[in-house]
Amino acid sequence: MFESTKVAVLGAGLMGCGIAQVFACKQIAVTLYDPYATARDTAKDKIASNLEIMSLSTDALQYINVVGDLQQAVTDADFIIEAVPEKRELKQQLFSRIRPYTKSTAVVASNTSVIPIKEIFEGLHFENQVVGTHWWNPPYLVPLVEVVQTDQSSDEAIEKMMTLLKFAGKEPVHVKKDVPGFVGNRMQHALWREAIALINDGVCSAEGVDAVVKNSFGLRLPVLGPIENADLVGLDLTLDIHNVILESLNNDTQPADILKHKVDSKEWGMKTGKGFKTWTEEEAQAVKVNLSKYLIEVQNKKGHKDEKES
Repeated sequence: MFESTKVAVLGAGLMGCGIAQVFACKQIAVTLYDPYATARDTAKDKIASNLEIMSLSTDALQYINVVGDLQQAVTDADFIIEAVPEKRELKQQLFSRIRPYTKSTAVVASNTSVIPIKEIFEGLHFENQVVGTHWWNPPYLVPLVEVVQTDQSSDEAIEKMMTLLKFAGKEPVHVKKDVPGFVGNRMQHALWREAIALINDGVCSAEGVDAVVKNSFGLRLPVLGPIENADLVGLDLTLDIHNVILESLNNDTQPADILKHKVDSKEWGMKTGKGFKTWTEEEAQAVKVNLSKYLIEVQNKKGHKDEKES
């Protein structure tokens, strides 16, 4: 279906390399652009390392062409996916630069975690070609991609992107309104806000908050989403619970004082050795390794399931 499709990925950082890897593993031609020689020179090594960790062949690398010429990257591309740092102005400048070289039939996507797509493309005229694609880190292991519809999105562009992502083995979800944070990060940070508030208010320790999540509803989340769970326990019970608890949940519109204090004190988490918890390098590395192992197991199970179904 996508034998002659050309995908351009703009940015050869962690996300860009991972996105390029996903398509290359399905034998889709990818042009990976980055303006920095150091990023270009190490891009294929990063991808090869990812493939090795996943016990996959490095044959996918032959489908990736790494370039430093932006015009070359986008001129014949059927899909263009931007994956530069999470700065609105940087993304806007990049899309402004590629506009003259982009095919009228190309689907043009910004990969962002929280920035509304309409803000990124404001003042740029891509004639209904625009969509948002929120890939999750690492993109080659986390199945979800949120496909965000905005006022410059045609139904055709949304459908094309959804179809491509499904072919590439992802789990795309159509986000019908362009709201900050889309769906996943709105729910994730609603949880984080309450978790940090519980610590801020002295209700529970950081260790206790994580223990509660990991040993209760967190165990169910991979197989039981929140709406499934509400239907399972009954919406009558859900309403009774909400009548009691909602008025006491944190609804601050600004970050918690404890979070601002820690950032001001350069207690940034694992990168500085202290955040809500204290971390040695060995402890931080163990968390990262365990997460990677878990995601690889999930990916392998999904791959085996897809093979059986096909």
